[in-house]
Amino acid sequence: MDVVVAGLFSLGVFLVIFVPVAQRLLGVRFGVVRMVLAAAITLSLFSPIANALVGKPPYTGSNGAAIAFLVLTTLFSMLAGLVFLVLAEALVPTGSLPRARDLRRDVSGRIARTRRYLQILRIAIRHGLGPYLRGRRRPGRENAAGQADLARSLRLALDEAGVTFVKLGQVLSTRSDIIPGTVATELSRLQDQVSPAPWPEIEQVLAEELGGPPHQLYADFDAQPLAAASVAQVYAARLPDGPRVVVKVQRPGIAGIVDRDLDIVRRLARLLERNTDWGRSMGVRALADGFADAMREELDFTVEAGNMTTVAAGRSIASSNDLVVPQLYPDQSTRRVLTMERLDGIGLGNARQAIADRGLDPVRLGRSLFECLLGQVAIDGVFHADPHPGNFLLLADGRIGMLDLGSVGRLDPATRDALQRFLLAIDHGDPVSATDALLEIVYRPDVIDERALERAVGQFMTRHLAAGVTLGPAMFNDLFKIITSHDLGVPPEVAAVFRALATIEGTISRISPGFDLVAASRQFAAAHVTDRLAPDALRRTATEELASLLPMLRRLPRRIDRIAAAAESGRLGVNVRLLADERDRRHVTGLLHQALLAILGATAGLMAVLLLGTPGGPQVTTSMTLYQLIGYNLLVICAVLVLRVLVLIFRLPRHLT
Repeated sequence: MDVVVAGLFSLGVFLVIFVPVAQRLLGVRFGVVRMVLAAAITLSLFSPIANALVGKPPYTGSNGAAIAFLVLTTLFSMLAGLVFLVLAEALVPTGSLPRARDLRRDVSGRIARTRRYLQILRIAIRHGLGPYLRGRRRPGRENAAGQADLARSLRLALDEAGVTFVKLGQVLSTRSDIIPGTVATELSRLQDQVSPAPWPEIEQVLAEELGGPPHQLYADFDAQPLAAASVAQVYAARLPDGPRVVVKVQRPGIAGIVDRDLDIVRRLARLLERNTDWGRSMGVRALADGFADAMREELDFTVEAGNMTTVAAGRSIASSNDLVVPQLYPDQSTRRVLTMERLDGIGLGNARQAIADRGLDPVRLGRSLFECLLGQVAIDGVFHADPHPGNFLLLADGRIGMLDLGSVGRLDPATRDALQRFLLAIDHGDPVSATDALLEIVYRPDVIDERALERAVGQFMTRHLAAGVTLGPAMFNDLFKIITSHDLGVPPEVAAVFRALATIEGTISRISPGFDLVAASRQFAAAHVTDRLAPDALRRTATEELASLLPMLRRLPRRIDRIAAAAESGRLGVNVRLLADERDRRHVTGLLHQALLAILGATAGLMAVLLLGTPGGPQVTTSMTLYQLIGYNLLVICAVLVLRVLVLIFRLPRHLT
């Protein structure tokens, strides 16, 4: 016991000396565990190194030689500890291992994730999807019967996997640009209806979010849900001051389930993109990232509340007499609870007979709905990204109520301007202008055959935008084929626009089967987009541009005169400041330091080799000369400098990421 205590005491004393010296020599900081191990290695090697240099006791040399050997032995033993630190940094970089307090949580998370992996894998194999996961077969390359079987198996597997995968299937059902149309149609049948959560659990969520039980916050609250989905449930209620409302309550515990499944979706996407050709060609990793972001937004009801306020304030809703967005009650809304005006009506998918019974004009309703969406896309920049029939109600007064704004798309002004010019080109039948606008909407490659793209766009317009042609899903499929065949990339927000337009076409066809979306698009372009060419709009635009250019125009003559005078007198020069950024200076300085250390280390090593190989010189001991003693010290200096360069190299990639 006394020996152990003495050893620990010696190790502690040595750590006080070794830690600052090692960090100073290598120029970086290390963890406590690594420093303790390095110090232990240094202490354990001290005695063997001393015996190798001096020989076994007793020592018979002079006191000066003894001091020199003591210093040399200390340096060599510390060198062993420094080598251990560098090797540990190379093999197990700092930060690559979890901290002890996170290890238990990480292990439990891995166990839960592994169980979920196995469950999903069993579901996929049971429904015959194993070959696709292994990359042996590519979706879309089967015959019609094979695609139908694949679509049915995929739908059943996603439905069985649960909420996140049901949502994923619903999103994929709108992406006929990347999956076969048969599969997209089958996935659109996915239902998101589940058994409602027990009322006590919902009541607890309401109390936690709103600060009290529902009977204290609402004049009336029906405990039976109007609808129950996998993410939230909807209840009818009435506020104390009288208005009837609906309360959307997030199901308890759903956030943890979705986070776990989203992590699995991302990992599966990385696996498919790495191991399968079809995964790389479809960009499944980017799709998974976009889906995860949208899913997390859907779990935050404050995002939907902000979307409702923004959409309701847009010109497209404010100027329409046929569409309405429910009023939001922010005092009764939180991250997991959303209270909004109750709109009573019939789902638009089942409203065709009601429209006929009330004597309403289905064409006018369809045009109002379509122009509202186009206005949101091209003018407001914030649009409903999921306009399927279930998200619209035919109200008693003949208006259409817009529901479920948890998923909206947003477009920047430059993209909106390009879309407006694209609509104008369609209205004018100009494939050249349409191609130019399309190239500003999508991501273009470095090399592109614009003539071939113009011909493809012209053929597309002739096929789908001529008078009397019926619009259908084939139009959007052909547009995406043009985009993908020319290696153009579709930004997610633009893909959302195409999905919304394809979805609204199906929604409008439920109430007005003969509705002409091409003619409606041209009317919208003529009525709204061409407003930019009106005299007042042109005058306003010119005034704004001139106001921004006027200060520069005032300074321009003086600057031109100065440049001309300097050129005439031979004083014109160009001043370029290299490394003006502090980060660039630090980077170059670090590289110079590493190069200098490497040169000094190589020089010390070369001198050490020369001295160790030089015969003669004063004898320090019977077996070592002064030249050899200096050579050994230079060898230690060389090793320390080289180790310092190596540890900085091993640390450099993490600094740059």
